[in-house]
Amino acid sequence: MNLDLFENLAPPASSQSLGAEASVLRGFALPFVSELLPALAAIEAAAPARQMLTPGGLKMSAAMTNCGPLGWVTDRQGYRYTRADPITGRPWPAMPAVLRRLAQEAAQRAGFDDFEPDACLVNRYLPGARLTLHQDRNEVDHAAPIVSVSLGIPAVFLFGGARRGDPVQRTPLHHGDAVVWGGVDRLRYHGVAPIKEAHHPLLGRLRINLTLRKAG
Repeated sequence: MNLDLFENLAPPASSQSLGAEASVLRGFALPFVSELLPALAAIEAAAPARQMLTPGGLKMSAAMTNCGPLGWVTDRQGYRYTRADPITGRPWPAMPAVLRRLAQEAAQRAGFDDFEPDACLVNRYLPGARLTLHQDRNEVDHAAPIVSVSLGIPAVFLFGGARRGDPVQRTPLHHGDAVVWGGVDRLRYHGVAPIKEAHHPLLGRLRINLTLRKAG
């Protein structure tokens, strides 16, 4: 299948503000897709995605894996970053150069220079899966932004405030969109509404989300 066919259908990336230092970069990842998909397949071959448990014993609805020096995990011991995959005992797969380049260019486009991600969480959502409102607080330094990339079927991104009960913006995300937030918006609550049934020409019924962070 000619991946360039689908990339070239999209208009040039445009920016949509979600806050003072938070924005959606529409279609920003599309030029990277032909490199991203094989790289993601290699990551999952080395560290298969799995539905992790929360500290309370509930199963996450999205399947997850990681790449980079650090990987985010959750189990009954809590939320944390590890240097090795708890299932295999091996280091997480190296972060592909295309992922680092995409994250750095998206961060720079959103106003954050010198972003050096050392962790990429790969989430696989099927219809019905969701991600409840939460803050990304497990990172050592909150000065670096978060870069989140959407691939596959659409999702609705939930972007709240500094408190869980604050009003929430609902923003549709499509294949190739990137969301970047940092600075005064870095610790805002965010999540993903339940994924609706859909089909994407490249990924079928699947949504893949890549969340890149400076964790260590």
